[in-house]
Amino acid sequence: MNTAAATIACCLLAAAASAQVVGELTRHEALQHYRVGEELMLAERYEQAAGAFTTATELDPLLTIAHYGRGQAFMALRRYASAVQAFLGCRDAFQRIADLRQRDVATANRLRADEINELRDSMRRMKSEVRVNALTAFRIAQRLEELETMGRDTVFAEPVQVPAELFLALGSAYFRAGHAADAEREWRAAVAMESGLGEAHNNLAALYAMTGRKPEAEGAVQAAERAGFRVHPQLKDDIRKMEPRE
Repeated sequence: MNTAAATIACCLLAAAASAQVVGELTRHEALQHYRVGEELMLAERYEQAAGAFTTATELDPLLTIAHYGRGQAFMALRRYASAVQAFLGCRDAFQRIADLRQRDVATANRLRADEINELRDSMRRMKSEVRVNALTAFRIAQRLEELETMGRDTVFAEPVQVPAELFLALGSAYFRAGHAADAEREWRAAVAMESGLGEAHNNLAALYAMTGRKPEAEGAVQAAERAGFRVHPQLKDDIRKMEPRE
């Protein structure tokens, strides 16, 4: 990890040590700002959306969907270093919630219920929006399914997994910020967690091709297509024409 990314990570870990679960009123206010941010994203008002999501995360540092939305807004604004920080904040929130679930089942379930309700509302709003990205809707549906299948009444024996889609998003932010090695690490983590994540395999194929690794690129293309992802013909052609490294 480069120095800037390491500094961000250290700051997040320091924040995690002192963060507290917020009260009901504060979380409700945070959720209101999250909803505003989501509406602004749909309206393609990304700067204002980033501000709304930031306010939500400041009010409730454990509101993972607001951290993720903040990262998406910064990606749309091409502020890739800020997107990296936002996605790292999201990952940190997941890790803190995982720790919380070992200590306080009731509070953890409340956080889970809040996220389920928000994701359900998001799905309902998306059904009336023709501009919604189909992949975004699919990821929301996947996350909702994960949450709904979690146990409700016992202490969680296994730590909560950070969603593979978050590793995918973080890798994309790193790549756009010019940190190819960090991007590769995150995309590889994504496919290790979810082998059927075709977009991550596709991104790895492109990265391998850029760095002259033909066998790895070919393997990543095959994995992406097995997952049902349509790899661009130009990328496949470029990989086919590559000279193997000696």
